[in-house]
Amino acid sequence: MKVLILISLLALSCHAQHQHQHQHQHHAHLNANNIPRDEKPDHRHEDPRETSTWIPILKYNKEQSEDGSYKTEYETGNNIVHEETGFLKDFETNPNGVLVQHGQYSYQSPEGTLVNVQYTADENGFRATGDHIPTPPAIPEEIQKGLDQIYAGIKLQQERLEQRAKSDPAFAKKLEERRVANQNGQYIGLLENQ
Repeated sequence: MKVLILISLLALSCHAQHQHQHQHQHHAHLNANNIPRDEKPDHRHEDPRETSTWIPILKYNKEQSEDGSYKTEYETGNNIVHEETGFLKDFETNPNGVLVQHGQYSYQSPEGTLVNVQYTADENGFRATGDHIPTPPAIPEEIQKGLDQIYAGIKLQQERLEQRAKSDPAFAKKLEERRVANQNGQYIGLLENQ
């Protein structure tokens, strides 16, 4: 998604710069009364290192449905191809719904290799796959054992809290408030000693 935003901003920036240069060239040859003059434009204040290449959009399609779902695709003149679909889900637990996006894009790297990326973005975050993305090394056995113990402790704590909530309505209410707060990115603290 970040690459899509970056590509869109780059395309808009190039287009805006092209329009600005065209307008500047048009107005540079007019005097105060909008009468053309035969002067050459003054390029002394332009940065000689500044260059931009206009990249055409060869294909652009966007379909938007009334239910919030969409499909978009585009292709640029420098071989960037992008497709994405999205829809809203999970209105029961989240009043605004959760936007789920699936897509893929490809581009040619500076080395000339075609890079393909597939991605999903949803309530679990952004996940991308592609041959160019490094694969993490395997987790050492000792560390995995430690992680398993941590996860088992968390699960045991949750089971204790749920068990207590079944017999204590006031505690059940606090547990639900904690769940909602955590869902909203807040942290209430431990409930076992309350």
